[in-house]
Amino acid sequence: MTEAVNEEAGFRTSLKVTRAVREVHGEQTLVVFDNPSFGRVLTLDGAIQVTTGDEFVYHEMMSHVALFAHGAVRDVLVLGGGDGGVAREVLRHPVSRVTLVEIDRAVVDLMVSEMPSISRGAFDDPRLDLVIDDGARFVREAEAEFDAIIVDSPDPMGAGAALFTSAFYADCRRLLRPGGVMVCQSGMPFLTGGWFGGHAETLRGVFEDVAFFLSTVPSYTGGPMAHAFLSTDPSLKSVSEATLEKRAEGLGLATRYWTPAVHRAAFALPPYIADLVAPPAPLTPEG
Repeated sequence: MTEAVNEEAGFRTSLKVTRAVREVHGEQTLVVFDNPSFGRVLTLDGAIQVTTGDEFVYHEMMSHVALFAHGAVRDVLVLGGGDGGVAREVLRHPVSRVTLVEIDRAVVDLMVSEMPSISRGAFDDPRLDLVIDDGARFVREAEAEFDAIIVDSPDPMGAGAALFTSAFYADCRRLLRPGGVMVCQSGMPFLTGGWFGGHAETLRGVFEDVAFFLSTVPSYTGGPMAHAFLSTDPSLKSVSEATLEKRAEGLGLATRYWTPAVHRAAFALPPYIADLVAPPAPLTPEG
């Protein structure tokens, strides 16, 4: 299996297929296969989406950074995430309600059938409400409010492009309660520098506070992955390690990637990434 990670650079990633498990053709082409290093792998239209070998990195960071930073989340909206990994991690917190909006029912069915270790029964949790709908349409029409929104989207192309627009972010912002937090995946800055800078500008046009944190997911090649951290409360991005430790100890969560120390360190951006997302310098009058 070969994925064209970046056509302009001629950058491709190949994984050995030791066993083809299942292929589903519908709105999207879904392929599940086994690999000796990454375990079971799901691709969507030829792009790697999730592997059982490293999914914990992505799902823990997408979930715990938002929820531990907030500290009192009750209602959560997950857009995308049909593999159930984000829902699994969110449901480890004492939340009251998780609304998961997935555009393609086939993704959920395939993941429950062939990669159940990722959701681990999350879809059977009575606190989870699964909605099969387009995420952009859902937030445009929804009236319910949420403490946290997690956007587990594919890359900004095809149907996924609608989840990276100003209109979409404004709709999400409307659904956030005061002091709420939103996290979304923001791709690989090294490979998409121009787009990444524009993405940051788009977010700053909607949210009062915009920050980014990083994670390293081995199957997502091209350098560290960026995640946008968006809130109406600027203090959330700088919650102390001591506070995070207290909140984590209270839940007794065992994690494989996220820790309070990793949480804090993830917001430390190397200069080449910080420069990409830095706000433009204010214009000064010529004197």
